[in-house]
Amino acid sequence: DQGDGYTFRDYLKHLAEQKENKKLSDAEAEAQRTDENNSVGDSVDEDDSEEDSVDDDDSAEDIMYGQYDDDNFAGEEKLDTSSMDIIPQPKKKKNKSTLHLVCFHLPVKLAFGEGTGWTATWNLDSLISKSEESKKGMKRHFVGTVHNPRKDPATDGYMSFTEQDKNELRVVLGEMSCTPLFLDREIQSAHYFGMCKQVLWPAFHNIGLLDLSASGWGQRDLNPSSSTGTDATTISDEKSDKESSPSTSDWDQGRLDHWWEAYTLVNEVFANACISVVKPGDTIWVHDYHLSLVPKMVNDREMLQHGGRQTHMVFFLHIPFPTSQIFRELECGESILEGMLHADVVGFHAFDHGRHFLNATKRILGLSHESLVGGLIGVRHGKRVILVTMSNVSIETNLVDAALQQPVVQSHADRMKSLHSHRIILCGVDIAQRLSGISLKLLSFERLLTDYPLWRSKIVMVQKCLVPTSRRSDEISTLRELRFLVKRIQDQFGSNVIDYQEVKGSSLPIEKRLALWTASDVFVCTPIREGLNLLPLEYVYARKHPHTAGVVISSEFSAVSSILNGALRVNPFDIQMSATLLDKALIMTMEEREGRRARDIEFVSSCPSLKWTKNVLRDLKEAITAAEEDDDHIKIPNKDIAKSIAGFLTRENELNFSNADKHAIHSAYKATNRRVIVCDFNGTIVIKEAAGKYLKREILGSSGIKPPDAVIKALKNLCADPCNTVFVVSGDSQVNVENAIGNIPGLGLAASNGACFALPLREGENERNWLSLDLGVDWEVVKQCALPVLAKYTAQTNGSFIKLTHSSIGWSYYSSDPEWGTLQAAHLVLELEQELSKFDVRFVTLKGVVEVVPRRLNKGLIVKKILREVASRDGGDGVDFILCMGDDVSDEKMFTSVFSFVSEMDEDYSNVIPSPPVIKSTDNFVLAESRLFDETPSVKCKSIDDSIYAFTITVGKKPSHASQFVHDAKDVADILVTISGDDLPRNRSMSWDTKATKEDKKGFFE
Repeated sequence: DQGDGYTFRDYLKHLAEQKENKKLSDAEAEAQRTDENNSVGDSVDEDDSEEDSVDDDDSAEDIMYGQYDDDNFAGEEKLDTSSMDIIPQPKKKKNKSTLHLVCFHLPVKLAFGEGTGWTATWNLDSLISKSEESKKGMKRHFVGTVHNPRKDPATDGYMSFTEQDKNELRVVLGEMSCTPLFLDREIQSAHYFGMCKQVLWPAFHNIGLLDLSASGWGQRDLNPSSSTGTDATTISDEKSDKESSPSTSDWDQGRLDHWWEAYTLVNEVFANACISVVKPGDTIWVHDYHLSLVPKMVNDREMLQHGGRQTHMVFFLHIPFPTSQIFRELECGESILEGMLHADVVGFHAFDHGRHFLNATKRILGLSHESLVGGLIGVRHGKRVILVTMSNVSIETNLVDAALQQPVVQSHADRMKSLHSHRIILCGVDIAQRLSGISLKLLSFERLLTDYPLWRSKIVMVQKCLVPTSRRSDEISTLRELRFLVKRIQDQFGSNVIDYQEVKGSSLPIEKRLALWTASDVFVCTPIREGLNLLPLEYVYARKHPHTAGVVISSEFSAVSSILNGALRVNPFDIQMSATLLDKALIMTMEEREGRRARDIEFVSSCPSLKWTKNVLRDLKEAITAAEEDDDHIKIPNKDIAKSIAGFLTRENELNFSNADKHAIHSAYKATNRRVIVCDFNGTIVIKEAAGKYLKREILGSSGIKPPDAVIKALKNLCADPCNTVFVVSGDSQVNVENAIGNIPGLGLAASNGACFALPLREGENERNWLSLDLGVDWEVVKQCALPVLAKYTAQTNGSFIKLTHSSIGWSYYSSDPEWGTLQAAHLVLELEQELSKFDVRFVTLKGVVEVVPRRLNKGLIVKKILREVASRDGGDGVDFILCMGDDVSDEKMFTSVFSFVSEMDEDYSNVIPSPPVIKSTDNFVLAESRLFDETPSVKCKSIDDSIYAFTITVGKKPSHASQFVHDAKDVADILVTISGDDLPRNRSMSWDTKATKEDKKGFFE
């Protein structure tokens, strides 16, 4: 009874009445719930329309901006409330997340009027600026710089913004959801005209620094008087203070330092602007190479402020990505790759560009890529998998349709046709820079007129050359060359064969472009290197039915050649073939033209920027979902998982494989007093460079490298505790291991995968006494058979060498070309197996090395030996804390030996496999009279009811016998520092970090 006369019986009666009145079947209720759950996904595939409901719009926004309904995606079992009487609650309005579009230039056009002040309109020629339809229903925000259109009459240059201008523009652009950034003019010039246009733009278009310095494609001011024809400086506003010969270069590598500092500073300004406006769950979409460092900077600031990522990020590159051979020439290349790889999705317009990026991450950073569900490609970088996607975009057809209806378009087209009456028009619109390939186009046109004289009176080439003044020296050089070629062709074949025009700016107005497209029968585009160019797609669409179909001739080096299947593809360097294709386009039948148009018109008409945006953000959603699943569990193949006990155990291991918690380890450490800590060396307490890197900074990966100071300090603290036994087990030679960490008192060492070991130094001891395990192999005879084979492969594999340790023979291809080294290693193992078949040895293939070791040898032998010896102390007092950490396949036996040791508890010693005999290492190996370790009491030391903490941890998230994982060696350092009692600073940069700044190194590891 609720106290107001309403009893539970009344409630049941009321419930029955409500169920009768609803008349809603269980199937209908289930269908309703299913529709609600699927509304998010459906809204992505459907175009926005005026009839869309509010809920549909909200769902579309949710999926685009990363705000997902936890009820739909958490996977939790929910209570079926379809038959209950639920009092309706007001629907809570979802907090819409925002898509922040970050681009160097805001996609707006500014205008200033004396009476009206500042006004702004969208720049519809910009891909980032969407049409009105694509804006509908989306919450978006833009971040970027703006350009002052006003000129200073005194200098003929552009004026700087005053503080009043800035304040007014913040208000005007704020109404358009734009945040303008105002940069110092000198910094902006060094960033944009220096680093971006003089270094990165050529490099990303596969122009090497040597070619750049020798060719003058943007680094030197040419002597205006040396050009043929009219002075180019009038066109490009280039006013040089010095004159130099075209054969000389003023390339100064030292300028890159200043340019790179400006580039970094500008990226920091953008990152700070993003951090100031984003909220948890927002998406940041960074556009193009000007801002390649922003993803990492935003990530670092979020990690520092919040301890984790708060936003999702996309980085999309709109220009080509170079081959790794060219990209390696950039001294800032690694920083750029690192910056891009801190996004969740890295996008390109063509597979070639994405393939070059994947190859660069492998060759320069040693990262590998993997195929993901749905045909996607992922690159594992640190703790995350970055999705690499290729996504094509077309034109805004509604804008083109609206422009085609304007009378001015048809009048311009008619005027052009009358100007070139009775001639077939070939057209081209290109940036007046060398990589546009205009010179090659004109040479091909000249060859056509030479080889096919009948066309001299029937065709005309209308060539528009755009001069954006972003690469002035390149533009000056290119324009001089073009003017020379145009004059030569006109002198030989008449002035009517070419209509050549230079236009200042980076684009033609849309009405002039469409007039040119509708008047022309052939569109010719022959760039040497090119990223996204929508003009060929616009040409195809402008000549859609009922217009007659045109022909597109496209360079095979452009991204559009992989998009337009109906285009004639040409190698612009092959002048003869180019001339032949020009002739083919001119004589092509209308039936073939229409067939080629039909191949492309569907894509051109149906993939505007809105759909492209949704596709990229859908990829982002998949990347986020995969990352969330990856954080929970490691992916292990589960074929026939339920058909065997092994499958069941594999599944259970997968479900329980978790990220190691240093605080839980520390709690267990403090609760115990008989502890054993065993760590691998290379890759665990010392970072190794990835074996896949083409060039490594260290020959051996870790030879001569010591752990960071904080790790050494932690090891010293742990070794100083009498309750601890600490060992480092390495596959390296005992000399290298002893040189690196042999001076730590109380630390035990094991080298050659545990074949030889040294007990901890006691007080007063300066030299370690090395012992070894008797594994029953005559190693000298094995060497005599193996070394000739190894010498042969060393001779034919540059960078490889033979590595001899106490009980192993290694062939290291770590410093070789990773692909060639891996191929040679596979053949080497086959040959060694045949040569050493009579010996009791096995072959271990690790990261960058092939080792021949005794069949019985593995790191688990020494780990179990240590555990048994410690457990047998004090009459069998046992071990109550075990921490074992390693990073590669050779460390897996350490993990299994820990479990084996625990399973031996309370077992009769006669029922367990004893450790191999120990011999003393001197100049001559002499078998000791008795074992140096007494293992017998170890298995009877503890009751099975006593608590024992055993932590087996692998470095890197991968299938492993370990029970837990950490992401990298920095996490290992965190664990060691934590359990040793030291404090962890927030800055985790390591002394082994080659890119760590001085300020970083002052924090943790100084």
